[in-house]
Amino acid sequence: MKRAKTSPQKLLPDIGKTLGTKWRNGGYFQAVRLERDEVPSFEEFPFSIPSIQHLTRLEFHPAVTFFIGENGSGKSTLLEAIAIKAGFSAEGGDKQLQFDTHSTHSSLHDFLRLERSFERPTDGFFLRAESFYNVASELEKIEAGVPSKKPFYAYGGKSLHRQSHGESFLAVLKERLQGGGVYLFDEPEAALSPQRQLSVLALFHRLVRHRSQLVVATHSPILLAYPQAKIYQFSEAGVAEVKYTDTEHYQITKDFLNRHERMLEVLLTGEDEDLEATKWKL
Repeated sequence: MKRAKTSPQKLLPDIGKTLGTKWRNGGYFQAVRLERDEVPSFEEFPFSIPSIQHLTRLEFHPAVTFFIGENGSGKSTLLEAIAIKAGFSAEGGDKQLQFDTHSTHSSLHDFLRLERSFERPTDGFFLRAESFYNVASELEKIEAGVPSKKPFYAYGGKSLHRQSHGESFLAVLKERLQGGGVYLFDEPEAALSPQRQLSVLALFHRLVRHRSQLVVATHSPILLAYPQAKIYQFSEAGVAEVKYTDTEHYQITKDFLNRHERMLEVLLTGEDEDLEATKWKL
């Protein structure tokens, strides 16, 4: 049996109304600023990262802001620093979940200033793919130590470790995040199939309609398609705003899907030639 296709209109109803309320003038976080005069040296990590070297002030969209760039471009480093500055653990979770499994975060947060609006969020969460396991483990510890606290109640009542990686991510989005908050996501697509990423788009929209502000570091061309979002490209030249259709994520994915046979031929033929040239070394 064929699965019925879900139209964008059903996934994101009334998308044109998303930013139509008066409240949406500035969101909770208006901008992040690097206090460049206080930085000890731009030759040391993380200030040596080109995107951070050139950073002055970055304005947030009142609804959804995306950070994109190659691995090592500094997008997750900046998002982590913003999260710490906002009061979250570097490993993720809400502000009540303060723990430190293995301290590896940089000092960047000490040199950032968050420009905030007069509106105050009533909720918040930092979902980080690489350390989400640690968040789930910390919740297990709380439950084992004080069962009456029922830490998984807010996540649908089921331990995150007793679900697949993708299911636990969705449990956070569906159950834990209720709106009216600032939500930071570092590569949330890591555990999700394309179909589940479409579901996340709809969940993002629900959060936005419930007075939330999202900042997302991602490689997903699906998530990046959220309408009217602000997209920042992190690169050797610094940080610049780009349109969705101008991102490599959109262009490469589109080219590959439209011409996948030709692109595979070019890619694999080149690889075969390289292997043939170095065969004597193998």
